[in-house]
Order: sequence, then structure tokens, then C-alpha cells
Amino acid sequence: MHPKYRPDIDGLRAIAVGSVVLYHAFPKALLGGFVGVDIFFVISGFLITTIILQSLAAGDFSYRDFYARRIRRIFPALIVVLLTTLLVGWYMLLSDEFAELGKQTVGGAAFVANLVFWGESGYFDTAAETKPLLHLWSLGIEEQFYIFWPLLLGLAWRKRWPIVRVVLAVAVISFLVNVTTVHPLPAASFYSPASRFWELMVGGILACMRLKPPAPNVWRSHVQSVLGVGLIVLGLVMIRSSKAFPGWWALLPTLGAVSCIAAGPNGVLNKHLLSNRVMVWVGLISYPLYLWHWPLLAFVRILEADPLHPSPVYRACAMVASVLLAWGTYRFVERFARNRLGAGTLKLLGGGMVLVAVAGTAIFFGVPEPRNSSARLQVVANATLDADYYEGYKLDQIGEQLIYKVGGGPKRVLFLGDSHIQQYAPRVMELARTLAMPDKSAWFATQGACPAVPGVHADKNIGCAERRDAMLAYALGPQVDSVVIGGCWNCYFVGQGALAYYFRDADNKVHPFQNGDGIERSLASLEYTLRELARHKKVYLLLDNPAGAAFEPKHLIEGSRLTHMEALATTPTAPLSADQKQLNDRLRAIAEAAGAEPIDAMAVLCKDGQCLRTLPDGAPAYKDADHLRPRFTREEGSYFDRTVRTAPATAAPQPAR
Repeated sequence: MHPKYRPDIDGLRAIAVGSVVLYHAFPKALLGGFVGVDIFFVISGFLITTIILQSLAAGDFSYRDFYARRIRRIFPALIVVLLTTLLVGWYMLLSDEFAELGKQTVGGAAFVANLVFWGESGYFDTAAETKPLLHLWSLGIEEQFYIFWPLLLGLAWRKRWPIVRVVLAVAVISFLVNVTTVHPLPAASFYSPASRFWELMVGGILACMRLKPPAPNVWRSHVQSVLGVGLIVLGLVMIRSSKAFPGWWALLPTLGAVSCIAAGPNGVLNKHLLSNRVMVWVGLISYPLYLWHWPLLAFVRILEADPLHPSPVYRACAMVASVLLAWGTYRFVERFARNRLGAGTLKLLGGGMVLVAVAGTAIFFGVPEPRNSSARLQVVANATLDADYYEGYKLDQIGEQLIYKVGGGPKRVLFLGDSHIQQYAPRVMELARTLAMPDKSAWFATQGACPAVPGVHADKNIGCAERRDAMLAYALGPQVDSVVIGGCWNCYFVGQGALAYYFRDADNKVHPFQNGDGIERSLASLEYTLRELARHKKVYLLLDNPAGAAFEPKHLIEGSRLTHMEALATTPTAPLSADQKQLNDRLRAIAEAAGAEPIDAMAVLCKDGQCLRTLPDGAPAYKDADHLRPRFTREEGSYFDRTVRTAPATAAPQPAR
């Protein structure tokens, strides 16, 4: 049994999908546009709960019919988009990218994309903007809800439990999981169904309350309509991707959506704004529009030389194309499938989705190879995939902080910083494997983009300050014999990377890195930290390695993804920028003044202003534009050995070739 059609709910869908599409295409135009997904969750929760409860009340609810309707609603457009994305991926992508797309396809077809991307999340993960099926995480949440929700409601109905109280209790538990994990476990809070189901249940609670509709009240409907749209607008303009989301912030779009739905079709804004014919039309194509827009944008970014800032014209063209494809999918695929009610249609759709998943699995294992898959391109792809820096390490814990350790010697060496000290973990593992550090144990306490400099902050790096302060306090204790501090100093103190960071002093005053004195205060804080540590133990400061677009493995690729690509033989070096050299000299002086020993990677990797970017066999030395790959540090990072090696290294550091 289906509820009476409400055009204003399609108008609410239009706001949801329009916000998401605009944000993904032009993020600065609507900074909180991503909350449109949360509006979708509320709408789905309300409609699905209404359908289930009305069918239970009528005595004709059937799990088989319920899931059959879901298949006819979800599968047709999704199959078309997945197959099209695979075909375009075969034509455009490199082998590593195509294999990753295969895994994403399996996740999308099995409705576990949120779990796949949750498992992939991490500092060295592929940029979200270039994952063609990333948006299917939200579809995974919804489909997992559709498995769990009918079973709970059916059980509560048969047992004659108070439905509203049951739903409210489960929603509160899910919300508490959300707010308690959003800071310590942001990826889990974002992707986990346990921390997202409450958003669908908010709509479900309203549906439960409307089993017995309240007496009509025009003014109440108008107030709810205005309040709902107002809360949604507040969410769109106030929420930022840098905030802890979903968390408490998600209440703005979810409660706004609930208020709009509760207002009914005669609420003032529901009637005159949401029920507008254009809004309703966009709402009708909202599902295929959501499916199409992100793969198109992702492929545009992959095509561009700068994937994070593709041409506005190309992005606009992608949006126009997504609207046209959405209309075509709605008109010729969705409507066709919905009108075919026989079992044969369900079998065809189910079989088609299984075949898509099988194809994705085969592609993940390399069958077939993409169009661009020459041996030299594979060498480049291998470099970008070389990212397991902690391979072989044991996971341990210091207080509440997770660390990675290797070696069983009594002298403990603590490595603090970000991914630029983490990248030397393979070298330390190699020394442990060859018994070159029998009296040492190495403990790595790192966090991506989290400098071990007290007072330095970035809003996006949740939990950084707490972890840094805890590990620096531990470093001062007697348990630690020596400390190695390192970081992507070029990321924090040079160029555009400094935009995201600031220094917060003891009076809680913020000093920006750009157009402020934040960098100077940060360098002073670093020197003070090194000096305090050096009073008690041996301290090393790892200086940064050269970085920039010229060191990016895919910089070696020439040609167009639309025609032909090839990885060219390259010179083994690239120029060192003057600002990186200047910062390196200053950090060396800071270390020496504080009593710490500098480890100068540039002095080894660079000669006469030219720095290594390849291994001896010509393979890329870098994983990306600024991280040395594990193979390079494992085989060539002898200049780092002094931090843990028991005996002096017998081989002198190798100069730039």
C-alpha cells in the first residue's frame, strides 16, 4: 500500500539533489551543499516507514512485495550507471585506477559501498574527487536500512510494542553513536550505518506519529513549512566540510526536512515553492540525477591536469549532461521497469546486478586490462599503489593512542610527526629484519597532516592536537631513549599548503600562516620543543624531502586519456624549488640551535639544485607529489639509519645520481 502522492516531497527532493550537485560541481557556491544527502535520508525514512506501517495496518504487508518494489525502484538506473561507468573507465583509466573502479563497482552492486570506502579511508587513500562511484556510499546506507527496518517494524507490530517508543529508542542509540564517534573516529561516523540510521529514523518517527493524522491546522502547517525551509537553509550556509559532520550539525538539515514533511502539502512554502512544477520535475529525476552527476564530475577531474580544480566550463557541461542523462534514464529506463510487474522483470534485474558485480570482481583482479595498460604505464601505476608503509609492524597502544612498533631491544626510539616520518617506517623495518638494531625498538606515533609542533592547528585534522600533546608528553618521560620528529614542513610552511593551518597561542589567540605571524610562532614552538626534549635525551629532526608536481609518478605520463597515453623515459632528477631550499636551511639551523641532530634528506637526494625522482632502475621514487614510496626508503634511505642502527653505517650516504 502506497501513501498518497505529495508533489511537495518531490520538491524537497529537488532541494536535496540540487544542493548536492551544486556543491560537488562548484563547492564555493554552496559550502554546505553536501547536507542534501541527509535530507534524502529523512525523506526515505518517512516514505518507507509510511508504506510499511500502512501495509501492516491493512494486513497486506509482504516482505517479498516490499523488496520487489525496492528492486524495481533502485536497480534499473543503477545497473545502467554502473555499466556505463565501467565502459568509460576501461577507455580512460590506467590499470591501478581501473582495478579500483572494479572494487567500487562491486561495493555499489552489493550495496556495501559505504563499508568499502570506510575501509579505504586514510591519509594515503586516493583523492575522493577522482573516485567515480564514491557517491554510492549513501545508497549503501539506505539499502542496509531497508534490510533492517522492515524486520524491526514487523516484529514490533506483531508483538504490539509501542511503535513510536521503539523507533525513538533505536534512533537515540544511533544518534549517540554518531556524536560520540564523530571526533575520535570521523570516517566511521561518516560511513557507518550505526551512526547514520538515525537520520532515516527521524523520518520514520514522523511516519509513526502520522498513522493517526492530527486535526488540520493551517497556521501550524505554515509555521512548520517556514521553519523547515529555514533550518535547511541554515544548514546549507552554516555547515562546512571542515566541521565535525554529521555530529550535532546534522540536526539542522534533518529536522528541517522533517518539519517540511510534517507541514503537509498546504504549508505556505510547500505549496508555493516545493510544489512548483520545475521543482517537482527535478524531484522526479532526482535519483538518476544523483547517480549520474558524480561519475561525470570524477571523469572530468581525471581528464584535467589539475584534478582538484577542473575547468568551470567542463564542470558546467558535466552538470548539463547529468541532467539530460537523468531525464533519459527516468523516461526510458525507470518508468519502463516500474510498469513491468512480472517475476521475469525481477529476475532480469537481479541477474543483471549479479553480472555487474561479477564484472567488477574480474576487473579488480585484472581481467580485462584497460585500454591504457602498457608495461611502462604499469611501472608508474605500481609506484602510486606502493603505499603500505607499516607492513610487518605490530599495532600497540600508549594510553589511548595507537602506535606501530617493531624490534624488541630495550632502548626505545619514538618517531613523532606525520606521513613524512611514516614514510621511513619501511627502512626501519628493513634494519630490524637484517638484525641491524638488536638493542633498539622503534615506536611510530604518526597522523597524516598532523605536525608535531605544539600550537599548530588545522580545522580539518580532528584529533591531531590531542594525539600530538599526548605523545610529546610521553616523549619527555623516562620510557623513551631517543626521539625523532619529522614532518611535511614544505606542506605547512611553503606555498598554498599554509592556507589551512594557523597557530593558537597560550591565550587562545589565532595567528594565521597566511598574512600573519603564524609560521614564525610555529617555528619558535618547534625550536622550544626540540630544546626541551634535547635536555633529557637524544633528539633528531628529520628535514623534508623535495616535493612538487615534477616528482609525481603520473607526471611521467604523456598524451591524452581520450586518445593515447604512454609513460616516457625521464631524467632521474628534477629541480629543487628555492623556497623549499630556504626552508630546509632554516630548519637545519633551528635543529642545531636547539641541540637536536638534523637528518638532511635534501643534502643526500639533491646535488647542484637537482633532486632524485627515480630509483636506479628508472622506476619512480615517489608515490605521489611529496611522499617517497616504501620501495625507495627501504632500499635507498640509508641516511635515516643513524636513528636506530646500533653500529655506525658502513656505507656512506649515496649522492644524487
